[in-house]
Amino acid sequence: MIPTPGQPKVHYGLGAVNYHTGETVVIIRKRKRRLEVAELLQTLMEKHPNGTIYVAWDNASTHQDDEVEAVVRAAAGRLVLLYLPTYSPWLNPIEMLWRHFRREVTHCELFETIKVLIEAAYEFFRRYNQTPDKVLSIIGAYSS
Repeated sequence: MIPTPGQPKVHYGLGAVNYHTGETVVIIRKRKRRLEVAELLQTLMEKHPNGTIYVAWDNASTHQDDEVEAVVRAAAGRLVLLYLPTYSPWLNPIEMLWRHFRREVTHCELFETIKVLIEAAYEFFRRYNQTPDKVLSIIGAYSS
């Protein structure tokens, strides 16, 4: 008999990366619904209370709903969603960072618990937030 792990526990990372500074903002949740997407946008607004925030945005169904629209409306013009063409993830800079994250943190790794995995994920982003030039290099941007 070979024991199998059963149904995997799934968590989702939602994030944004500042194309100019290399700073990342990431939240990890059990679900990736419109509510969590709106939470990420709200987190960006709170983290950057002044100025305009431009977000490269794909056409995922979780990006189009009342919760997301409510955050955009409440931002009163400070939050601008830049819609990317359908099926073009390579145009979104954070996708390159997610790929790097998977190679460094989760590829061929087995974690004892989901909590340990989540801690490893947050540690990756904490570490990379301390080396923004490295993030800029990964996403194909260059610091000035």
